[in-house]
Amino acid sequence: MGKKAKSSRKGKKAWRANISTEDIDDYFEKSTKDALSGGSLTELPSESLFYVDKSSDLSVKRKIEKHREKVLRCDSSLQRNSFVQPVPSSTQKKSKKKRKEVQQANDAVQDHPKDDGVSDSGIIDLWDDKGGHDSKFKRISKPSVIPAVEVEPPGCSFNPSFESHQDSLARAVADEMQKIYRNELGPQPVPLTVPGEAIDEEDMYFLDADNGSDDDDPNVENLDENGDAEPEKRPSKTKRVTRVELNRRARRKEQLISKTEAKKVEELSKQIDCLPDIVQEIAKEDEEKSRRHLRRIVAKQERLKARPPRLGKHKFEPAPLQVLLSEEITGSLRKLKGCCTLARDRFKSLEKRGLVVPTAKSGRK
Repeated sequence: MGKKAKSSRKGKKAWRANISTEDIDDYFEKSTKDALSGGSLTELPSESLFYVDKSSDLSVKRKIEKHREKVLRCDSSLQRNSFVQPVPSSTQKKSKKKRKEVQQANDAVQDHPKDDGVSDSGIIDLWDDKGGHDSKFKRISKPSVIPAVEVEPPGCSFNPSFESHQDSLARAVADEMQKIYRNELGPQPVPLTVPGEAIDEEDMYFLDADNGSDDDDPNVENLDENGDAEPEKRPSKTKRVTRVELNRRARRKEQLISKTEAKKVEELSKQIDCLPDIVQEIAKEDEEKSRRHLRRIVAKQERLKARPPRLGKHKFEPAPLQVLLSEEITGSLRKLKGCCTLARDRFKSLEKRGLVVPTAKSGRK
């Protein structure tokens, strides 16, 4: 497009005619728009134009919290993963009440505000001097049936009566003889080598020849004798099955099916007639199961009184009964011969109560 032609500016009339009225037109347009929209914004007070937004912006808040909750990888590996289930314990089984108490305690801990020095990940700052963490972790141990200090029989005293000493001595002898019988009558270990003489190659050849030749001769003779009779006995053609034979087979099959169904119905009726007897048998089996279960519980309790449950590789071996021989009884503590140490006795007590894993015997080097 070409340039706009310049107007003449000679004289006052030319000047008046060429004066621009754009600002006036804009003002009128703006005033009409304000009138249509409800008034001019410059005339409204600031309270009606601006207000404080007190609603929380969830998306922004989540981003901020996510940024704050960033944890190092070394710390995240120590956290508890909710998707990984803990391995159930084979010895301690928590009851429903205990589970409810633990769950209520966890909920109470989550509801309380976090103290200083504790991060969002639940890790306590050990070097934080502001807040003192006096949290005590209690370890609940299962009480043992075996007492901590066992009182030995009166026959093990330094000055026992004759009868009690003989009873304790007989018990100690019975324990030793039981160990001897167990070693003698127990299963023998499998030997690593089997004693015997080596067989030469020539003897092996004769043995193989005897095993292979004697058994095959009579079979070969029987085959030769029966070889001529087989072609005569062979049928020339297969017998053709007629329609009568097929019908007979079908009738026989239907009779067998009907007989089996009749037998099933008869057995079912017998079982219905014998229903009271079956109920009595089931009741007897339940009683026997409950008795067996009770016997197992009692046997387990008796076994726990004598020895602890299996904890490690080795079984618990009780210490021998500390009883004095007849010639060692002097009746005085001054002449008493030392036979046992207190440390060994306490260690055996810990093993028997299941507090220490039993170890194998180690001889002196």
